Amino acid sequence: MKSFKKIMTGALVVAAFAGTGLVNADSVSLNGAGATFPYPIYSKWFYEYNKATGTAINYQSIGSGGGIQQLTNGTVDFGASDAPMTDDQMAKIKTGVLHFPTVAGAVAVAFNVPGVDKLKLDGQTLAGIYLGTITKWNDPAIAALNDGVSLPDLNITVAHRSDGSGTSNIFTNYLTKVSTKWAATAGFGTSVKWPVGVGGKGNEGVAGLISQIPGTIGYVELAYAIKNKISYASIKNRDGNFVEPTLESTTACADGALRRMPKDFRMMITNAAGENAYPICGFTWLLINKSYADPAKGKAITDFLKWYLDSGETMASDLYYAPLPASLVEKVKAQIDEVKY
Repeated sequence: MKSFKKIMTGALVVAAFAGTGLVNADSVSLNGAGATFPYPIYSKWFYEYNKATGTAINYQSIGSGGGIQQLTNGTVDFGASDAPMTDDQMAKIKTGVLHFPTVAGAVAVAFNVPGVDKLKLDGQTLAGIYLGTITKWNDPAIAALNDGVSLPDLNITVAHRSDGSGTSNIFTNYLTKVSTKWAATAGFGTSVKWPVGVGGKGNEGVAGLISQIPGTIGYVELAYAIKNKISYASIKNRDGNFVEPTLESTTACADGALRRMPKDFRMMITNAAGENAYPICGFTWLLINKSYADPAKGKAITDFLKWYLDSGETMASDLYYAPLPASLVEKVKAQIDEVKY
C-alpha cells in the first residue's frame, strides 16, 4: 500500500493553504463534509485534484449524519455519506440532491485479543457479541468457529460509533440481515440504540479504542485497520465461506449487486451472494445539489465529478477500495448532466 501518512498529510496541506489564501486566487474553493469511511481516498483525490487544477476542496470528516445535516442546512457545497439518504431527508433539500457512488469499501471487524491474530466469526455470533449475550472471548460460540485457536478467558469490550455514521449503517444493516434478534432489538441506521459498548467518534475513534483496550472488538473501514495495524476477522458469507476483507472480496461483493442497481444509485449491498464476496461492505456516495446558484461552484463541482470518474477511480485500489465497474461509471457520468448552474 502506498504511504497512508503521506496521502493524508498532503490533503491537510491543501486545506491549510486554502484557509490562508495561498491557493491561486483565480481558482474556486469547494467545501464538503461527511463520511469518515472514504476519507483516505477522498484525501488522496482532493490533494491530486488541487495539484492538477488549482481547485481547493476542503473536506470535514465528521460522519455521514453530519454531512447530510450540513448539506441540508446549506453550509457546504456537497455532502458525503455511506448511507443513502432517505426520501424524507432528500425532500428537505430545496435544490434537490443526487447520489454519486464513488467506490465500494469493506467494513472490517477488528479486534485486539492478546495472543490471537486470526479469528473467524459468523453473523449470529457477531450479533450476539453486539447484543451483549456473548461476553467472553472463550465463549463456546466463538470457540466452535475457531478450532485450534487458544482463546483467553477475557471480557469482550464492544466498540461502536458515537456519531451518526454510514459505517454504522453498513454494519447494522448486515446484522439485521443475519440476525432476527438484532433486527428486533436495534435494527439498522446511521445511529442506533446500542445494547452494549463504548463509543468512538469517527472510524479514527473506534480504531483508537480497539488499539488501546485489550479485549476490544469494533468495526472500521478496512484502511483504518491496516493503517493502525489492527487484526481483523474473516466473516462467514452468504455462501457459507469465511472471507477476509480485501480488495478482491469487496469487488466480488459490489459485482454481485450491480444487477439490482436502481437508477438513482441508492442501495445497500451487505450480505451479497457470491462465493468470494465479503459480506460487510457498501458503496459510499457524494451528495450533490441538483442546482447551484453560483455558476463558478457549479462548474467546479461538475468538473470534479468528471475527474474522479475518469482519473480518481484508478487510485482506489491503492487504498483498499474497490473502484466502480466500468459499466457503472458510464451510468454515473450520465447523471452529471442533471447538475445545473
